[in-house]
Amino acid sequence: MIDGRRVVALVPARGGSKSVPYKNLHPLGAKPLIAWPIDCARSTREIDRVIVSTDDAKIAAEAKRRGAEVYERSAALASDTAIVADVIRDLWKRLRGEGEKAEILVLLEATSPFRSSELVARCLRRLVADSLDSIATFNEADINPERTWKIEDGVPRPFIDGAVAWKPRQQLTPAFQLNGAVYAFYPDRLPASTPGLLFGAMGAEIVPADAVIDIDTEQDFVIADAILKR
Repeated sequence: MIDGRRVVALVPARGGSKSVPYKNLHPLGAKPLIAWPIDCARSTREIDRVIVSTDDAKIAAEAKRRGAEVYERSAALASDTAIVADVIRDLWKRLRGEGEKAEILVLLEATSPFRSSELVARCLRRLVADSLDSIATFNEADINPERTWKIEDGVPRPFIDGAVAWKPRQQLTPAFQLNGAVYAFYPDRLPASTPGLLFGAMGAEIVPADAVIDIDTEQDFVIADAILKR
């Protein structure tokens, strides 16, 4: 709870994964990937309830073993084309129907395992103190958009019209990317049609690029394990 507001943490974890089979149960360090966001949420004192949304019995069993509640996700919301905003709308409707009075939801994706409970708490404090509707974590973009290209009929052209890809790094316009470590927002204010989780009065919590990793492939697991060992 923060400033009298109950907080629910949601970890979305569907069973299907084409890049790495059973990615959410793939070991990272001494525990499966799904355990990282659960452990982080349970160690964040502002969070009152930790829920895993999944369509898979093995993931559900592991989530319960780690101390999270499990809400079964329908097949329609577990497809490759399903978006997490719709998963949230469905879950929030169910929670409200059960009498849950929480105001804030924190989304913790399993694919960003290296977040800290302090980072989660920092986002929650800013959400409340700055009177925001939503906040998310960002880091400096891996590649600046001014240095990207489009190729049409074999001819390269700047992706941004007028951009000069050869400028020194110091002269490039700073660019940032979402990293999926933390999203915090008021679900009751989430627009009905938006696919995104940043809306209304938005905030950005910037973290160093080397403090986060987005795991999608086997190679990403190798890199993440190397970071842990270091």
